[in-house]
Amino acid sequence: MEHAGGNEEKQASVCNLVAVFENSRTVGTAPGSHSLDGQPRSPEHQLPLSPGPWEAPPAEEALKSELRPVSRTYLNSLKNKLISGAWRKSCQPGAGPGPEAQEPEEKRVVQELLETEQAYVARLHLLDQVFFQELLREAGRSKAFPEDVVRLIFSNISSIYCFHAQFFLPELQRRVDDWTATPRIGDVIQKLAPFLKMYSEYVKNFERAAELLATWMEKSQPFQEVVTRIQLSEASGSLTLQHHMLEPVQRIPRYELLLKEYVQKLPAEAPDRADAQRALDMIFSAAQHSNAAIAEMERLQGLWEVYQRLGLEDDMVDPSNTLLREGPVLKISFRRSDPMERYLFLFNNMLLYCVPRVLQVGAQFQVRTRIDVAGMKVRELTDAEFPHSFLVSGKQRTLELQARSREEMISWIQACQTAIDHVEKRSETFKAAVQGPQGDTQELKPQAEELGLRAPQWVRDKMVTMCMRCQDPFNALMRRRHHCRACGYVVCAKCSDYRAELKYDGNRPNRVCLACYTFLTGNVLPDSKEDKRRGILEKDSLAGPDQSLVCSFLHLMGDKWGRSGPRGWCVIPRDDPLVLYVYAAPQDMKAHTSIPLLGYQVTAGPQGDPRVFQLQQSGQLYTFKAESEELQGRWVRAIKRAASGWTPEGPDEEDMSD
Repeated sequence: MEHAGGNEEKQASVCNLVAVFENSRTVGTAPGSHSLDGQPRSPEHQLPLSPGPWEAPPAEEALKSELRPVSRTYLNSLKNKLISGAWRKSCQPGAGPGPEAQEPEEKRVVQELLETEQAYVARLHLLDQVFFQELLREAGRSKAFPEDVVRLIFSNISSIYCFHAQFFLPELQRRVDDWTATPRIGDVIQKLAPFLKMYSEYVKNFERAAELLATWMEKSQPFQEVVTRIQLSEASGSLTLQHHMLEPVQRIPRYELLLKEYVQKLPAEAPDRADAQRALDMIFSAAQHSNAAIAEMERLQGLWEVYQRLGLEDDMVDPSNTLLREGPVLKISFRRSDPMERYLFLFNNMLLYCVPRVLQVGAQFQVRTRIDVAGMKVRELTDAEFPHSFLVSGKQRTLELQARSREEMISWIQACQTAIDHVEKRSETFKAAVQGPQGDTQELKPQAEELGLRAPQWVRDKMVTMCMRCQDPFNALMRRRHHCRACGYVVCAKCSDYRAELKYDGNRPNRVCLACYTFLTGNVLPDSKEDKRRGILEKDSLAGPDQSLVCSFLHLMGDKWGRSGPRGWCVIPRDDPLVLYVYAAPQDMKAHTSIPLLGYQVTAGPQGDPRVFQLQQSGQLYTFKAESEELQGRWVRAIKRAASGWTPEGPDEEDMSD
């Protein structure tokens, strides 16, 4: 009986508290003896000298003490605890007051659950029936702020309040009142636990709601007055609206803690043990659902911050995007010799190629190119001049990029390939054969079926000294370099004086070479030079190691070379293994010198430099200098073999290329 009397007193206390919340809409704690609506307060409504646990201090003291808002550090700490599950260890069983002799331990846990639920419902009443409704009325009356803003701030708090006040709390109260006859709560929680998943919407919206609240507290004076007036009331307990809005975020983890303690306190033979364990599992599922909402909220928040750094247009802002990787890279230019600093953002559906802004006011980066992941290819490049480089080829553009280390390059390639594979799995029409072999690192010639469908890899200017179509040499005045937008070759103005529509550029006409023009349009010009007989020096430089026995840059020493330049790209092709071809650049279509190697003698240079070697026969003398002593040794061995008439028997023969 004594215990029943205590329950009646606690229930009456909660009812009185709810009544205070109801009255707070008409009775407040403004300075002096005035109510919330500005009317004089009657003596029976004066604040007591000793405030109760849920009552505010006298108005004079309330004005002196500032309401402390919830700090972002505290919010982040709370989210980290919820996601990591650390809060599940923060309350160990048996940490509360000592058990009464006549009351089982599990009953004390149930009683604590009921008491905290009563206080929680009272806080929900304050949020929904006081703050929410008062702000809605003020928005409708003064039009000083939109009603939609109020609804966004409070999200689905009305549904949460209705569920707890009309269903969960009454059921829990009835079961506690009838505990002697029915000592169990597992079946009640099982029946109502699925509804707790409605919290995910509230939790997902919480951070946005906190930002809106802070914005409108500064922006709208009527909004601020309503919130401040209620916060200073005894119903609010001198706590800010943001503190009250945190209650639903913390509630489900509290349920799990109490129910876990309840299961631990139950005797092994208790009839409620199986139901209570199932209820605990359901509560845990609801907690996971809430945590997933928090994770989704953080993902969207991070995504929005990235969008702000990029200053993206509305058509690029898609909340379904996922940022996979970001970081700085170097762009290998086809014109400049030094790479340029760039920044990449890889999403699940696109790669953004960006330039850092000099004045980082607002957006930090400018988006230069968007490459769709669908149809994109990525592969490593073998380039002695630019180590750790890789190629990203998309429908919109093809980029040669350089990472700071091999590990970083591999990480970028793997991230891009993962995104490509994911898109392929989701696409019913994308063929796996499009990806091509990964080992083909030096092949620059685009496949015929891809001409015009994707942006080509442009050949760098310094890799050629002559037009890759007519083999006429370039010069700065009369014959300048141009790029074919279909195949990427470096060609002269005469060979690129054609235009064809390219699908990757929205079917806009672009400059193309004669060969691509013929392929893309089907028009054959009568003055085409493509069928002219190739001269003895018109042989592709075969820059790839799989097409040559040895190839590298060599310094050309002595007067023998005339105006050819101090350095040449030297190749002994696999299909012509007894001849040394010397090109001005690796991608030239025509060599400026060819040396039949049969009968030549290879000797060390007269300068005493171990990197120098000479070719000598019948008064002919050629002097070369390699970049290293090891490379000089490979050239000497290869030339000695060719001079003796040796030829490779198959494609797997020893390769000595650089």
